Amino acid sequence: MATPIQWIRSLVFMIVIYMWMLVLGLVFAPYAMFAKRGALHACKTYARTTMWLARWMVGIRCEVRGTVPVDEVVIGAKHQSFLDIIMIFSAIPHGKFIMKRELLWTPVIGLYASRLGCIPVNRGKKGAAVAKMVQDVAKEFTEPGQLVIYPQGTRVAPGVHKPYKVGTAVLYEGLGIPCVPVATNAGVFWPRSGVMRKPGLAIVDFLDPIEPGVERARFLDRLEDVIETRSNALMTEVGFDPDAVH
Repeated sequence: MATPIQWIRSLVFMIVIYMWMLVLGLVFAPYAMFAKRGALHACKTYARTTMWLARWMVGIRCEVRGTVPVDEVVIGAKHQSFLDIIMIFSAIPHGKFIMKRELLWTPVIGLYASRLGCIPVNRGKKGAAVAKMVQDVAKEFTEPGQLVIYPQGTRVAPGVHKPYKVGTAVLYEGLGIPCVPVATNAGVFWPRSGVMRKPGLAIVDFLDPIEPGVERARFLDRLEDVIETRSNALMTEVGFDPDAVH
């Protein structure tokens, strides 16, 4: 239940984590500009301290389940909030994200996203954006890593249905590597908008990989089924009924 005290704690928490992002970003900037490992170390530090602060300040406990991939894979992840980004990045060794191009111009985030090898896309050009994304990913994958893409293209509130886009399937086909689906319930506690953060158990679950070679339509159907089914189960586990959202 939302209370004034929890709202105040949430507001203070949000101020602290964004100030911490700025401080950490400035401190590590010289290291990050000359070495990618500097950017990786800074972002790992931010992710882990933010999860620690979330538990201490607003009562959100973070749990990672399943087998975390360490080889080159595409990760097709359910995206409900900023928290699932943090949890996934903290868990995988060398994460890089498909991200909207506008984020490159965001202070601190833009510098570190670029240094990590994140792939910016222009979401307004659809087919052209997908083709450019595949070219950029092929160049960036000269270095090992786990490429995270959100098949629905944006954050989706718990219980809300949004169709899965073709971009994940195009990457899966073009790269010829496994795709690891990831489910989450993080949005139940850390919503996509607003200040309020609710205490509880936020989970990201790395599911069984889909090996290369599955036909595009079957791949997308399978990806959506496993992610949505498991995400709904995780939400139900913590007392949220996804079917009750209209």
